Amino acid sequence: MSTTRVQLIDKNTTVGTAAAEDTKIVFDGNAQDFYIGLDDSADSLTIGLGSALGTTSHMVIDATGAVTKPLQPAFHAKLSSNMSNLSTGTVDIAFATEVFDQNADYNTANYTFTAPVTGRYFFQVNLELSDIDNANDFMRFKIVTSNRSIFQGIWSPDKVFSSDGGYWSMHASGLFDMDASDTCKMQYQLNAGAAQTDTLGEANCTFTGFLVC
Repeated sequence: MSTTRVQLIDKNTTVGTAAAEDTKIVFDGNAQDFYIGLDDSADSLTIGLGSALGTTSHMVIDATGAVTKPLQPAFHAKLSSNMSNLSTGTVDIAFATEVFDQNADYNTANYTFTAPVTGRYFFQVNLELSDIDNANDFMRFKIVTSNRSIFQGIWSPDKVFSSDGGYWSMHASGLFDMDASDTCKMQYQLNAGAAQTDTLGEANCTFTGFLVC
């Protein structure tokens, strides 16, 4: 193993010449290289993968002090169309349209988020319902992850509505531990009654999540 010692000539060291150019330090690794440098065209300090400054940026600090993480897992999905006549039992909620999917971890085909790294993830779901059957014993959300499943937002239409119809909003959220490649999706559970409840407004029915730490 070799050791390189860098000795500063002065207590203050400047990288760059104040010209309109990028300046960077590259850490030359065995498997991966990383850089930290000034992206002069964007006036930002950037930390990223590789040796080409401005590509595969992992953290960017702009001139205002705002810090962004362009590859941090975060997504917002919604219904492509309203779900009609929700059936009884436990059913996946069809969040098939992405508003955004930073790092491309959400699958619109099976309505599932897959964790790219081990960590703590926050998820939230909102659902607006209409034409509710008052014979339904209960309805609730189920946040389903590989490590655990948690029911949230339970309510009883037969105790709330004296007749069919009406509107109801359901919300659920939580912080979950996930390993790399673990998955998360949202389900509803409807017990008894007719399959007549519909979702109300595609944009109002959402599934969102992001990596916290």
